[in-house]
Amino acid sequence: MKTLLLTGFEPFLDFTVNPTKRIVEELNGEEVGEYKVHGEILPVDFKKSGKLLLEHIEKIQPDAVISLGLGGGRYKITPERIAININDGNSDNSGNVPVDEMIQEDGADGYMSTLPVRAMVNRLKEAGLPAEVSNTAGTYLCNHVMYQGLHYAKTHNKNIPSGFIHIPASHELSIQHGKIPSWSHEDLKKGIFICLEVLASKY
Repeated sequence: MKTLLLTGFEPFLDFTVNPTKRIVEELNGEEVGEYKVHGEILPVDFKKSGKLLLEHIEKIQPDAVISLGLGGGRYKITPERIAININDGNSDNSGNVPVDEMIQEDGADGYMSTLPVRAMVNRLKEAGLPAEVSNTAGTYLCNHVMYQGLHYAKTHNKNIPSGFIHIPASHELSIQHGKIPSWSHEDLKKGIFICLEVLASKY
């Protein structure tokens, strides 16, 4: 079978729960079309997360890479269209606070996702799940990881689909915060599984 590397993140900042972690752990080992899911959890650390992603890619040699991130405050599943070559934002879990820092000195200003993002959004909507293509992955760890994966594929001539999907908060996390929209864990997981099915049908 082909291998799909699926990554999520640990909890971060004031988000004491990260639903991507649970989704990745539960989908690890699942078979979707011709793909078998290999799940990994990344640290919320500018100096470690991208490097660890690339180590997993080198070791596993996946046929596709999808990374998941929490979009706290978003109310739709949002596959990202582009990653930009900038680290900037709040402190990570290790206290790093980059300002206008390039991710790769020799990298392009931006890389477009090579996932079938529009097809994913269309299928999610058909299944009754709110979704849209996002044109900004921000400048925090989600953008960092997406950029690193796409830069690696580009510079190593790896013709594999790679990209990033943001998901809303889970009910558990929303209850803690009180004012952010949320989905049930079951719907979040169902939405990501649909995205994996779309990938498997296209590649």
